[in-house]
Amino acid sequence: MPVLRHARLVLPDGVVENGWLCTEGERISALGGPAQLPPPGPDGTQHDLSGHYVVPGFVDMHVHGGGGGAFSSGRIDEARNAVAFHLSHGTTTIMASTVTGALPDLERYVAELAELVEDDVLAGIHLEGPFIARSRCGAHDPNLLLDPDPEAVKRLVKAGRGAVRMVTLAPELEHGLEATGLLADSGVIAAIGHTDATYAEANLAIARGARVATHVFNAMRPVHHREPGPVTAALEQEEVFVEVVNDGMHVHPSVVHLVFSAAGAHRVALITDAMEAAGAADGKYPLGPLTVEVSDGAVRVAGTDTLAGSTLTMDNALRNTVLSVGVPIEQAAVSAALTPARALGVDDQVGSLEIGKYADLVVLNEDLRVVAVMRRGRWVHGMGVTAYAPAVTL
Repeated sequence: MPVLRHARLVLPDGVVENGWLCTEGERISALGGPAQLPPPGPDGTQHDLSGHYVVPGFVDMHVHGGGGGAFSSGRIDEARNAVAFHLSHGTTTIMASTVTGALPDLERYVAELAELVEDDVLAGIHLEGPFIARSRCGAHDPNLLLDPDPEAVKRLVKAGRGAVRMVTLAPELEHGLEATGLLADSGVIAAIGHTDATYAEANLAIARGARVATHVFNAMRPVHHREPGPVTAALEQEEVFVEVVNDGMHVHPSVVHLVFSAAGAHRVALITDAMEAAGAADGKYPLGPLTVEVSDGAVRVAGTDTLAGSTLTMDNALRNTVLSVGVPIEQAAVSAALTPARALGVDDQVGSLEIGKYADLVVLNEDLRVVAVMRRGRWVHGMGVTAYAPAVTL
């Protein structure tokens, strides 16, 4: 029963100074503040964290890769490498996002990634494309886009053997509302994204069961004072979670602040939308069938100004939210962990420091930089564990 002592425990409702936390096996067994004493551990293992922050392990519900590995490569070793890279940055729960490809290729990728979901390496699979609007396709190959015909949607969901947890689609397309209802009725999250939907069309999709706005503001019809569009519809509806890529490039910090003010941390889910170049050098990389170019950390479709995912990690997303946007750390931690866990329906297991939940946690220094990461009660980074390397086995 290892004990973490003298920590600043970041809970959903505030920070407990000089706090302590115990783990037993894979779970958090006890936690408290200075007025209470931790129970004695049988092995006497204690870690004095000297005022470092302890936040819940991050939950990234939208990420395409990292550390030189991509989830849409068709290679399990690359997928494992991407997970290991993000784990070293505090992401203890990760959902693999694919990019638009030919339907048979996507079926194969989904079937392969499902093995990692079954092994508890991934929390699920997110299909971003091919059911999106050409006018808002971003870094998706417009030649491979499809209307969300129910049979095509069913094919991809079936290929995942229950592992497909979310599908991004443009509800204004033919069969868009039908597919939204089909997904919702099947227990799969329907996400509105890469869309030219009007305010009315977005609200119809929400009424049919859409519950996530994919990277809000990005690849969406913009807000206009006479046509509020999907952004306004998503921010208005309490049942909708809104994803934000807070890397300082996708959304201006003042707009991120506006999103937090409008929706609250309990509905804002910080995501990375990272691709394989996260943690790697600048240069050209494949993103599905397209080529993207990374320069100074910004990812764009080669030869264009179109942003194409990011090189963001969740620890940087949290740090940007606190330091650049001015969101209190306890609210930023909610958006980095508990809110996406709620969106995925796994908040009974992860997302906050609570007795009985998995001991998934991140130790941060005063500058909010990662010192150590624990997943399922085991240190996987820091605390004497070798830092991330491509050979990490999960």
